[in-house]
Amino acid sequence: MKATVSRPALLAGPWRWLVPGFLVVLLIVVMLVVPWQARQMESGERQEQLIADTLWVEQTIRFELDRNEEALNALAADVASGRAANLHERLVQLLRNGNELRRVAWVDETGHVVTAAGQAHGAAVERLAADLALARDSKRNLFMPPSGARMDFHVPVLRDGHYLGSLVATYDLPALLAEMVPWWFAHENQVTLTDRDEKLLARRAAAGPGRGVYTHKHAMDLPGATLILATDSVKSAPLLLPNVLVGSVVALALCLLLSLAALWRHIHRRLAAEVALRQQMAFRTAMENSLVTGLRARDLEGRVTYVNPAFCQIVGLPAEEIVGRAPPMPYWAPEAMAEYEARFAGVLAGHVTPQFETVFKRADGARVPVLIFEAPLIDSEGRQTGWMGSVLDISERKRAEELARQQQEKLQASARLATMGEISSMLAHELNQPLAAISSYTTGALNMIEREGDGDRSLLRRALEQASAQAQRAGQIIRSVHDFVRKRGSERQLVQIGQVIDGIRALVEMQAKRLFVVLETVVEDDLPPVLADRVMIEQVLLNLTRNGIEAMAETEPATRILRIEAVCVDGGVEVRVADHGSGIPEDVAARLFSPFFSTKAEGMGMGLSICRTAVEFHGGAMTFAPNPRGGTIFSFTLPALATVTQ
Repeated sequence: MKATVSRPALLAGPWRWLVPGFLVVLLIVVMLVVPWQARQMESGERQEQLIADTLWVEQTIRFELDRNEEALNALAADVASGRAANLHERLVQLLRNGNELRRVAWVDETGHVVTAAGQAHGAAVERLAADLALARDSKRNLFMPPSGARMDFHVPVLRDGHYLGSLVATYDLPALLAEMVPWWFAHENQVTLTDRDEKLLARRAAAGPGRGVYTHKHAMDLPGATLILATDSVKSAPLLLPNVLVGSVVALALCLLLSLAALWRHIHRRLAAEVALRQQMAFRTAMENSLVTGLRARDLEGRVTYVNPAFCQIVGLPAEEIVGRAPPMPYWAPEAMAEYEARFAGVLAGHVTPQFETVFKRADGARVPVLIFEAPLIDSEGRQTGWMGSVLDISERKRAEELARQQQEKLQASARLATMGEISSMLAHELNQPLAAISSYTTGALNMIEREGDGDRSLLRRALEQASAQAQRAGQIIRSVHDFVRKRGSERQLVQIGQVIDGIRALVEMQAKRLFVVLETVVEDDLPPVLADRVMIEQVLLNLTRNGIEAMAETEPATRILRIEAVCVDGGVEVRVADHGSGIPEDVAARLFSPFFSTKAEGMGMGLSICRTAVEFHGGAMTFAPNPRGGTIFSFTLPALATVTQ
């Protein structure tokens, strides 16, 4: 007969300690292994993070060096082609853009420094000849071996294979680290730059020297030189907590007791949370249904999971025809299908444009311009589950922008008409003089004809010639006004600034006579021609002269002198309009060129804004400065024809 053992007897035997004993051993092992493993993982993560951050710093430094190299290459191309007329200013601007640069110089093939921005250190001057020879022989961009804390970068300038010289940029290596190494990285690591012989060139250690626990070195192989980027973390190795096992056991025991109480509280709170959740869902639904902004939710595969009524109204489709659908969507316009597909590919890759404009097609075929804002959808565990988009119908804004664009096109012609409206009374006065002279000369000629004397023929001829001259004068005034106010498109042609000033002299003198202002013009000889729209430049001069004349309305009559001066500057022509008025206060100067800002009660505030826009359209610039003798000097530059064609 086979013996059997009952289940209670089996549980009462030694096997009953097997599972608890195994659990205790497992707990002890876990308490010992887990802290050690966590320490090892933390050390590995710190080392990996240090390596990744070091590589990121190295890429940042390389990016800055590449950016400067591109700028120097472009400048070298201009020097080689003879287009670098303002070379010194461009060197100064390059020096300002890169705080790590200490000097940028153009050195010809003989070693002579033609022009430079910044100060050179003595070692660089002594090594310049040898470095130039190396750059000439290699005919490629080279970094020279560092000298102290500085390193030179040579960009050879070649024309048809012939070496003309080099652009030499001097880097300050400590400044390079200060600029390129982020503050947070410098506060956690000591960063150094050394040469291949491990000679220290630069160091940045905001939080003190590193501890040698987490270190990494990376060689930066530059053309002609090698730098070693080394990082040494200030963090020490992680320590195991004392009495980990005891603390863990006590904590587990306390957690077991607390878990029972927490379980009851959790059930009670869960019931209360469910009630609150239903209320919040009802509130959110009512709020979303009242919005005029369309809302659209998509999962990570681009499938629509939610839309609100406003979105349905924008696209003209019910929610059941949109929710659950994957691209292509029924509201995608055929003409923008390529744009939609490219953006959808970005969604699948996890990259979404936060804000963009596009066009939706309504169910009736109408196109609706929309502005879309996208943001990731994050669940309670911090994982992204999709994208939420806010869709705004911007049809009204587009119509307003188109109307503003049309009004801007008419603004310049309106400004010219407003200018002529201000001088209409003076125009009538100027025309009255030649017309009165014509009347007098013609009356005298008629009297001579009635007498029919041979001796009066010479007088008759002289009278008729004077009448003809006055008629031409009146016609010239009418033509100048007509040419100025007539509406036409932009027409750039070769013009002489002196001729432009002479062309508007009559109009300026009419305004000046009203306030007893003396007009002075100084035009240098042999000014280069400029490629410009004559009427636009005339409008700029008329606006500036009118402002200057009005600025002297309250000054002493003896000081009312308006001076127009045209001089040749490097690469173009500069025109200055100087008055002796009260000047421009500092609070007004900050907004002087802003549209719709005016100090005149009846002014529109568009005169100076239009002037600057017209000058910048020609590739020039407009500035103003105080007049040393009182008043203000407005000046603008126009590039010469040779500069424009290069």
